[in-house]
Amino acid sequence: MSIITLKEIEKIYNHTSVPVPALKGITMNVEKGDFLAIVGPSGSGKTTLLNIIGGLDQPTQGTVLIDGTDISSMKPDALIEFRLNHIGFVFQAYNLIPVLTAMENVEFIMLLQNVPKAERDKRAVEILCSVGLEERMHSKPSELSGGQQQRVAVARALASCPSFVLADEPTANLDSASAESLLDIMEHLNQTQSMTFLFSTHDPRVMKRAHRIVTLEDGCLISDQETHPHTT
Repeated sequence: MSIITLKEIEKIYNHTSVPVPALKGITMNVEKGDFLAIVGPSGSGKTTLLNIIGGLDQPTQGTVLIDGTDISSMKPDALIEFRLNHIGFVFQAYNLIPVLTAMENVEFIMLLQNVPKAERDKRAVEILCSVGLEERMHSKPSELSGGQQQRVAVARALASCPSFVLADEPTANLDSASAESLLDIMEHLNQTQSMTFLFSTHDPRVMKRAHRIVTLEDGCLISDQETHPHTT
């Protein structure tokens, strides 16, 4: 079964006197184990689509099914709870809590899920080791490089045991070596744990590694290509 199903998604912004259509009739499925890049020029609707899949924004029209649950008409409180338990997020700006250590940042989402402390500690250590940060667990974001902060963000996204991870331009603020290292980690998680990743990106390095590329233009889905079959 598809873990994400989008049916005829429309998004119209009414912030100005002239309504602006951001997405026009997007229909697509995402399967478990996909390593998928959403690409297209600025203003094509990439981030809007990612936000709608993540329940951070609601479509004007259409249906979003996540693990068989329709989130497109969910009440805000129910949506917050659903996101917490089903969706991992990695943002371009990292969005780490500055006063917390790497380990505390990763544990924070499990704290919200009421995971017992012993399990939180164990899972946080395992995940931080899996992203190569065993030496920096007790460092605060200001003591970490951009690449290390983004790895903490990936670890935090995985800590909630999500159905999939949404990554909005995750390599945009990184140098080449850090970007490649981050993509190595994500690709490894995809291959060994069938973790599903959806990227919104302009970065050719991400596109090169994606198993499937969905191209948007002016809010329309203009192509959906498998570049090489994913491993499950």
